[in-house]
Amino acid sequence: MQQKQNKCGLVWFRNNLRTQDNVSLKKAVSQNERVIAVYFFDPTYFSVDEFEFKKTAKFRAKFLLETITELKQNLAKLNISLLTYFDAPENKIHGLCKDFSVDSIYTQKEWTKEEIVTNIAVKTSISNIDFIEDYDQFLYHPDTVSKNFTNIPDVFTAFRKKLEKYVDILQEVQISKLSKENLLEHTTVIPTMKELGFDDFTVSHKTAFPFKGGETEALNRLNYYLFESKKVSFYKQTRNGLVGIDYSTKFSPWLANGSVSARTIYHHVKKYEAEFGKNQSTYWVIFELIWRDYFKYISLKYDDKIFKIGGILDRNYHWNANNDVIQNWINGKTKDDFVNANMIELKETGWMSNRGRQNVASYFAKELLQDWRIGAAYFESLLLDYDVHSNYGNWMYVAGVGNDPRDRKFNTQLQAERYDSNHKFRNLWLAKTLF
Repeated sequence: MQQKQNKCGLVWFRNNLRTQDNVSLKKAVSQNERVIAVYFFDPTYFSVDEFEFKKTAKFRAKFLLETITELKQNLAKLNISLLTYFDAPENKIHGLCKDFSVDSIYTQKEWTKEEIVTNIAVKTSISNIDFIEDYDQFLYHPDTVSKNFTNIPDVFTAFRKKLEKYVDILQEVQISKLSKENLLEHTTVIPTMKELGFDDFTVSHKTAFPFKGGETEALNRLNYYLFESKKVSFYKQTRNGLVGIDYSTKFSPWLANGSVSARTIYHHVKKYEAEFGKNQSTYWVIFELIWRDYFKYISLKYDDKIFKIGGILDRNYHWNANNDVIQNWINGKTKDDFVNANMIELKETGWMSNRGRQNVASYFAKELLQDWRIGAAYFESLLLDYDVHSNYGNWMYVAGVGNDPRDRKFNTQLQAERYDSNHKFRNLWLAKTLF
């Protein structure tokens, strides 16, 4: 047991914005007498990228602010103060460590290029401080899956079957409350939308995701979808829906920023199955969590290749970058009304169904023949549930440079007939109004 006396731990929150089932928080609390927490609104993530999209647009910015506001409240219940800064971590962490005599920094393990650059800058700025990272965004923990990520299968089914057969899901971790003396007398103020570069706005009443950011909202939705409505028992039949809040779980935005863990969702589903019975639908929620894990393992295996134009297959396809074509796709002005409806939904709400995403991405890459990375960057900017691994993994998949051995092209007109035969979805987003 590590000696706690007079030790101070700093929890650096990233995409693990929760107080329940948080390994970094658990370690900090159990190994230190004093604990403080910090979150950085890194200006890099609010800047314009190489394709001229804002990396984080207004929808995810607002969702993030709601999440951090609640994280601060929930940490205070554990008598831990959360400091927030609109600044790069490497500019502040050294001063924080000095001011609070920090012995150890606890944070979520990251491995994609932008996060690695930040980590190197942070580690360079500090000395004689332990930097403790934990993989904490998986269902199947990497330590239980592979000692060598190059062995990860390139076909999802092979990956899934091995994990389901041989690997157990870890239990959630419990976090103790510290004494009130741990709270800081003075804290910081969370930035406003204006300070992040946005005007405040009201989300369209037509949105299929009318929820707020934050851990409590995530857990409320989980409880509603499973135990209150029991809609989880029909998930497989409804998951390809397009209209309304209950055709799918809608867990993904909270999963993406870590307001809820994949383990928590898994164990809630298992509890539900024990009480009300299991079926294909309850299993399919877990199946989708395994897909989410898979894209994380693919990025662990292939590193920066997930961002390269040839993808993990090094395919030498010819891609275009026609700005007029791209803008028509963004603004829902293509020749395809199903694609248009989905793109307008995304532009007005920051949300799009899984069925819609596959269709508009396939149309962009396979029909319009535009550089798939531009589509991925636009999704990164707009989507509430943007997750670097799932976003680029899925875009590679539909563009034919990733994990789809069949290299399929979606027939968007047939898809519209199948999933929107009554035009309800298209009428919702394409209806002409005077006012």
